[in-house]
Amino acid sequence: MSENIISVNEADFEFEVVAYSQNTPVIVDFWADWCRPCKQLSPLLDRLAEEGNGSFRLARVDVDSNPNLALRCKVRTLPTVIAFSGGNVVGDFAGMQPEERIRDFINQVLPPSPANLLVEKGDSLLAVQKLDQAEAAYADALSLEENYPGALLGLMKIALLHGNSLEANRLLHIFPACREYNQAEQLQPLTQAMEDFKKGMLFHENDLDAAFANAIRLVMSGNLYAGLDGLLDILRQEKHYRKDRARLVALALLELLDPQGSETLQYRKELTSILF
Repeated sequence: MSENIISVNEADFEFEVVAYSQNTPVIVDFWADWCRPCKQLSPLLDRLAEEGNGSFRLARVDVDSNPNLALRCKVRTLPTVIAFSGGNVVGDFAGMQPEERIRDFINQVLPPSPANLLVEKGDSLLAVQKLDQAEAAYADALSLEENYPGALLGLMKIALLHGNSLEANRLLHIFPACREYNQAEQLQPLTQAMEDFKKGMLFHENDLDAAFANAIRLVMSGNLYAGLDGLLDILRQEKHYRKDRARLVALALLELLDPQGSETLQYRKELTSILF
């Protein structure tokens, strides 16, 4: 095992985990040889620790050999994972979890990386529609960490705000598996609607089709709120227009706006009242 992946026991736990966590977070994996889920979780934690490249330490505790330590840490089921930082417990989970959830757990334990700080800066700028400055912050984040998910998501939103569905689609396809990918997928209905508009592939069979095309045109020209108003008008008349296309595009548009903005909250409230 490397220095970043170690086995610990009752004798060295205080030094190798608690004291060590004063400088570097430590993820402790409580396991047993007879535990089948443990054998699924342990290789995944190994891989994430190797990927972390020293950003955290993974420490393993065999509960059969260290029952008092398991009791001290209040381990009631296996596997149990407990995170230490600054000498204290800062998080835990029990049982096998999806990789995405485990990654999120680890990311919450780690101090913000320089790339993450740049993404937070970009998100703040994006919320007030300072697109050029936000784009620069996301680009700086990508220069530090290639395909950093938060930066890709921010750039995808900017591409859509500029009506550049081709670039948004390109960015979607280079996402790693992560929580941000799920957020990016929520933007796909808008990306596809823009592509269909450009190719003349939207339906033109009735007034609602014309209204939908006009809403997409408005969005692509930068009039997001006017486009949203058009989509809400469609939903008032037909909640499931074209297999929920208007609803999904409206939800995607809301993802481009300041999540805490008063207008965004009002539109979400109105959309909910229309649909339910």
